[in-house]
Amino acid sequence: MFFNFIIVKIKPDYCDYLRKFDYRVPLNYAKKNNRGLLGILFNIDEFIYFAPLTSPKKKHLMMHNTTDFLKLDNGKLGALNLNNMIPVGRDNYEVINLKDKNAFDQSYLNLLKNQLKWLNLNKVQVMYHVDNLYTLYCTKLLPENICDRCCDYKLLEKKCLEYNK
Repeated sequence: MFFNFIIVKIKPDYCDYLRKFDYRVPLNYAKKNNRGLLGILFNIDEFIYFAPLTSPKKKHLMMHNTTDFLKLDNGKLGALNLNNMIPVGRDNYEVINLKDKNAFDQSYLNLLKNQLKWLNLNKVQVMYHVDNLYTLYCTKLLPENICDRCCDYKLLEKKCLEYNK
């Protein structure tokens, strides 16, 4: 793999549009410390996908990696919520400049840098989880309890294309 992940912020209007078709699309709280919905981008087939990051919580230390949830550094750096991954077009997100000291408070900026470093050092593992989840979902081989908490990837791909025409 010759790419590096980047951290992006999804535009709230795009999330609102997708949520009309799938209630599992995450809410985008752009007002929460000016953070909004942050995550990483990667390719699945011909689509660019976004998966949201979550900040570390005590519960992450006790949780296990699952098909749709990947802890970063054993949960010390938060997690990647693959169940909430969504397809995006190039105009549906903004790249976060981690060198901009005014973008976020310093502790959050440090967390994002550490998350990104871990993700790029572990990109084979990350992409294995991404590809596995997507394949199991699309072939209807995913256990029902996991399927129920995942976005409808194929439906959202169609809506992504419609939105970005």
